[in-house]
Amino acid sequence: MAVKMRLRRMGAKKAPTYRVIVADSRSPRDGRFIEEIGYFNPRTDEVKIDADKAKTWIANGAQPTDTVKALLKKTNIVD
Repeated sequence: MAVKMRLRRMGAKKAPTYRVIVADSRSPRDGRFIEEIGYFNPRTDEVKIDADKAKTWIANGAQPTDTVKALLKKTNIVD
């Protein structure tokens, strides 16, 4: 099972917020997920990610998407 760290869209129409989740790569964007590890609000540029959970999932082989990788670098979780 290929596991990815990616964003899940939440919020109202034209007012998105995103949750950072760990999910099977075959599941849909807003479908089943394994664990929620943080959130991102692009309107206020607020990012909150649980560093311990993120590092654990990366160590276990989860691949972050490009956007999540940028958010992890922004919060100094990954170099």
